[in-house]
Amino acid sequence: MHGIALIGAGRIGRIHAANIAANSRLKLVSVVDPTDAAAELASQYGANVATVDEVLADPAIHGVVIASSTDTHLDYSLAAAQAGKTVFCEKPLDQDLERARGAGDALAAIGAQVFLAFNRRFDANFAALQARLKAGEVGALETLHIISHDPAPPPATYVATSGGIFKDMVIHDFDMARWLLDEPVTEVFSTSSVLIDPEIGKAGDVDTAKTILKTASGKICVISSSRRSGYGYDQRIEAYGSKGMIRAQNQLESTVETWGEGGASADRFQNFFLDRYAVAYAREIAHFADILDGAAPLIDQVDGIAALELAEAAQKSATEGVIVRF
Repeated sequence: MHGIALIGAGRIGRIHAANIAANSRLKLVSVVDPTDAAAELASQYGANVATVDEVLADPAIHGVVIASSTDTHLDYSLAAAQAGKTVFCEKPLDQDLERARGAGDALAAIGAQVFLAFNRRFDANFAALQARLKAGEVGALETLHIISHDPAPPPATYVATSGGIFKDMVIHDFDMARWLLDEPVTEVFSTSSVLIDPEIGKAGDVDTAKTILKTASGKICVISSSRRSGYGYDQRIEAYGSKGMIRAQNQLESTVETWGEGGASADRFQNFFLDRYAVAYAREIAHFADILDGAAPLIDQVDGIAALELAEAAQKSATEGVIVRF
């Protein structure tokens, strides 16, 4: 059984703690958080409250899960890797691209095992779509359409420190696009607006964006991003190939439908990302256990840096109205 330390006892940290506790190959040994939440979470799962230094010095801890605030991800990842721990880090690795690139070189130099948590790759439906694409079920992929619309916008206080819509929200879709396109993106064009909440604009961000990615071979991906759908958590992907199309639809609250003279009606879309991706979060932790058992990370710091590069390119494109070429 692998001993695990969790850094960050907030909303995502609590999800990871529950999944660690439910995995027979893992044991939550320590929880690190500057608030009282650390003691509460540690007590719930029979763990200790510790400092980062105590975690790094503890030989019983083999893996470190980093679910703290974004501005701490990189420093904690480097410290844990240098201490010989296997690292599971929430996205993004950092908000500063050059800093992330430098850390990526340092992590590679010491042969660090870093798993960057882009959870959507572990969604069963998206994983099945990727597998079918890879198997050639619809021939060669030509175009991709990724829709990611949140039910409602976050508070402006969150937006002000989030890093912006492209680094905070769309970065998930940039990683998904890279995974499904399966070749480097060479052109990025994005346009954005404040259409939902003027307070988001006052905080220096946007709430609506469309991004077009193009690869060297000509594949095109369109990403639709919105901080508000008004009808639930809208997460869909359509992949068009030379022989047809593969689609991953939204998750509903139930599969129950009502049919009558007025037509058919189905249940609502799931309305919260923790519900929509609950299974994906559990599968992430299971993969982390695989890594601790000797497997290679399916997503590492190289993928994290590549997604961050696309996020910065999209921000530049939206701000300056230009196509950014790699």
